[in-house]
Amino acid sequence: MTDINKVILVGRLTKDMGDLRYTRVQMAIGEISIAVNRSKKVNDQWQDEASFFNCTVYGKTAENLKQYLKKGTQVAVEGSLKQERWEKDGQKFSKISVQVSNVQLLGSGKKENNTEQKPEVENIATENQTPSGDFSEDIPF
Repeated sequence: MTDINKVILVGRLTKDMGDLRYTRVQMAIGEISIAVNRSKKVNDQWQDEASFFNCTVYGKTAENLKQYLKKGTQVAVEGSLKQERWEKDGQKFSKISVQVSNVQLLGSGKKENNTEQKPEVENIATENQTPSGDFSEDIPF
């Protein structure tokens, strides 16, 4: 039986995706880093704590999304964890990274006048707040 190795992270990119590198068979490889915040209670106050994850994006996904993967952009990544091990000067090292299989762009990192731009959907939803039908009867629940 194969074990399960699946991870889903939602966070913000800590830097732009760098230059892509290519394998011998011309498959693109791009590196991104995501900051994922969580809140924890210390005494009677909530404090944010950030964790940073290195992620590797492959193939057409890396090529197509490179222009959009900019510092501050909120993304959701899905993939699996991979442990890399190596030895240098007799000392053993290892690191864990996310091998990305899917990327969803969730928000923009661009800000205008220090306020984050609102998506068009929010603007449409707030323009027409008055219901168009006659709801004079009481609803029984």
